[in-house]
Amino acid sequence: MKRLIYLDNAATTRTAPEVAEAMLPYFTEYYGNASSIYSLGRESKEAMTKARASIAGLLGAKENEIYFTAGGSEADNWALKATAEAYASKGRHIITTKIEHHAILHTCQYLEKQGFEVTYLDVDEFGVVKLSELEKAIRPDTILISVMFANNEIGTLQPIKEIGEIAHKNGILFHTDAVQAFGQVPIQVDEMHIDMLSSSGHKINGPKGIGFLYIRKGIKIQSFIHGGAQERKRRAGTENIPGIVGYGKAAELAAEQMEEKAKRETELRDYLISRILKEVPYARLNGHPKKRLPNNVNFSFQFVEGESMLIMLDMEGICASSGSACTSGSLDPSHVLLAIGLPHEIAHGSLRLTLSGETTKEDIDDTVDAIKKIVEKLRSMSPLYEDFVRRNQ
Repeated sequence: MKRLIYLDNAATTRTAPEVAEAMLPYFTEYYGNASSIYSLGRESKEAMTKARASIAGLLGAKENEIYFTAGGSEADNWALKATAEAYASKGRHIITTKIEHHAILHTCQYLEKQGFEVTYLDVDEFGVVKLSELEKAIRPDTILISVMFANNEIGTLQPIKEIGEIAHKNGILFHTDAVQAFGQVPIQVDEMHIDMLSSSGHKINGPKGIGFLYIRKGIKIQSFIHGGAQERKRRAGTENIPGIVGYGKAAELAAEQMEEKAKRETELRDYLISRILKEVPYARLNGHPKKRLPNNVNFSFQFVEGESMLIMLDMEGICASSGSACTSGSLDPSHVLLAIGLPHEIAHGSLRLTLSGETTKEDIDDTVDAIKKIVEKLRSMSPLYEDFVRRNQ
């Protein structure tokens, strides 16, 4: 069996051994319901309180502003739907961008069917929101601005602090989908004027099936899931204590390692970018060259299909993902790549590689060598490439 090179950490990460170890006792030993008054239940409640404090500390938030969910998609849905419901009497206009995760875009489409209006902002060629366009889009009836912290496909970081300032200057709530950014880059909710923030545990070496929504104290939005009085009566359902404990541990590790990990990943990321751009003709880096997640690289290769690259990389033991949505059953290229101005034929030939703290220089070198061979082979079978070469000789 070939050595596995895992470069799809934006999709999910390996659960850290320390996280798995922290979770285990809460499956078999401290299994009490956190809502119970007996000591076994109190053990669970104390563990949940500790995890909440670890997560809040990473954001500069208060513990009682962190509400656990089943993941980032639930948190995104909650933020948008509950805000729309709570503030409908003030206005029915929401602003977001064309490059958001589908958890935001599909929720906005749902809200449009409920009578809300949504403005989808354009971005520049690097995937950055234009602040002047944001300010122009604001109306007297605007109640919410939702802009992702970092894009899940191209890794571009948004000017979150400036967006938050604009929102608050105009008396508008600001939500950010920080699923890719939390634990990867510094986030301070007060300094950045963030009112709500979504996150997911499995993106930072935590477990799947757990996330949270940060809700600034004083924001009057209601429960998304009704039933019991859990999460201070805002999110019903017996708490996923093992998942919460795991997320808390992952947040602790992220706080300890973030600076060093980001430095190391950035060096490897830039080395990967440099090799590809130098050694693979007709390759394009997507996203901002510097203002991007430390671990994210996204390329488009002309005259190549992204899905074919993925299959051939997998045969080499390399896990990656494509900028094209064709692998999920759609023939349309990524909405993010189209939004930054790529034509369909180039967007279809895209590849996302996302590193982890375990990625080595050897992994990068082996991956680049594999990509060079694969791209050359695929282009050799492309009549479009053959015609292009003939015309440019």
